[in-house]
Amino acid sequence: MARRLAEETGSALIETAVVLWLLGVPLFLGTIYSSVLLCNYIDITNAAHAGAIYAMRSSTFADDTTGITAAARADASHVGTNLEVTSSVYYTCSDAQDGQQYATQAAADAACSGGSTHSLEFVQVVASAPITPPATFPGMPRSMTLSSTSAMEVEE
Repeated sequence: MARRLAEETGSALIETAVVLWLLGVPLFLGTIYSSVLLCNYIDITNAAHAGAIYAMRSSTFADDTTGITAAARADASHVGTNLEVTSSVYYTCSDAQDGQQYATQAAADAACSGGSTHSLEFVQVVASAPITPPATFPGMPRSMTLSSTSAMEVEE
């Protein structure tokens, strides 16, 4: 009996090491992969928000696509020129901001004809960039495009 216990001494340690290697390493690498994507997504989201903040100052800034793009790219400088920024202006009624969107202020003014409602101008900025993770793993894409949208009311 004592001899049998002596032969099995340390086997639990070896089994634990093997299990940690088989499960721990892929889990660790997956965590790093996800962390890189999450950090890039946060940067792209912040870039879209920075572009919307620039555009919300007035109708003139809302129409300045070059300035919006510059503000977004300045906020996500490590993404560089890969960051694509598009902006659009739309109008809604003040009592139904989640409802119908209008392409022109004249259309919104006609639809928002009421005593307590008026048209509001919004700017929407979409930022997107192709992201290549630092390493590739089986079952994970080699590259993906991350995108984020930010919309804000334009100040009058």
